[in-house]
Amino acid sequence: MSFWENFWDIFWWFFTACVFFAYLFGIFAIIGDLFRDHRLSGWWKAVWIFFLCFLPFVTLLVYLAARGDGMAERSVERARRDQHEADSYIRKVAAASPSEEISRAKALLDAGTISADEFERIKSRVLV
Repeated sequence: MSFWENFWDIFWWFFTACVFFAYLFGIFAIIGDLFRDHRLSGWWKAVWIFFLCFLPFVTLLVYLAARGDGMAERSVERARRDQHEADSYIRKVAAASPSEEISRAKALLDAGTISADEFERIKSRVLV
């Protein structure tokens, strides 16, 4: 009898695959949280990693029970910091201020590169 002919064999295979991937996700989430926590000493991080290697399922459950709230707080704080860094980068590289845009357009007008109508169009677009 082939493996794929029995519905329950297929169901069991998919169920164990989902549980395995959820377990891996939990392990990597804990390892990421351990190295994200700067208040935890290196020795405690080593202890958690040691137990994750030798008693992984139990350690995963204990870690989530003991430090689960802190995981959420560190994730939110990290997301806020990343958002702040992205916003500051965008502000830094964004277009120049309206006065700089108008002065550049005026310089182009004075050089004869653009017409007075184009200068007015640029000025009205910048000021809106």
